[in-house]
Amino acid sequence: MKVRDFMIQDVITVTEGTTIRELLEILVTHKIGGVPVVSKENKLVGMISDGDVIRYLKPNSRTVFDMFAIVMVNEQEKLTDKLGYSLEKNVSNLMKTKDIKTVKPDSDLDTALAIFSRHHFKKIPVLDREDKVVGVISRGDLLRHITMEIINKEKTP
Repeated sequence: MKVRDFMIQDVITVTEGTTIRELLEILVTHKIGGVPVVSKENKLVGMISDGDVIRYLKPNSRTVFDMFAIVMVNEQEKLTDKLGYSLEKNVSNLMKTKDIKTVKPDSDLDTALAIFSRHHFKKIPVLDREDKVVGVISRGDLLRHITMEIINKEKTP
């Protein structure tokens, strides 16, 4: 089986100039956890996920115990302030650009499975020969498909 048999071809992407506000709206509207960041030529330049945004918003160098010593309202205000300030930043400030794993449409499915098993990625961009994004393969979609195949085989006499 090949990646093309499982990949999502209607890929939602953003550019480096997309704001965090726009990104969050896209993620919520489409009920997805991350997207490829592409150039004007649709070439992959990075990946950004809801986890990247959450890690960015995390209070700096404070532990849960430290927060007990501070009035919690004050801490909430700081998080709200940081979120408000961050919304207009571009995704280029948060996106991952290193160690991004990709596959080709003709890659064996085992290649994608190996990447998912070794890394904590939820999605892998699928690139064509010119390194343009032509799809994504998600671990959720892959597991659903594999599960349905198993269930269908069990139902077949």
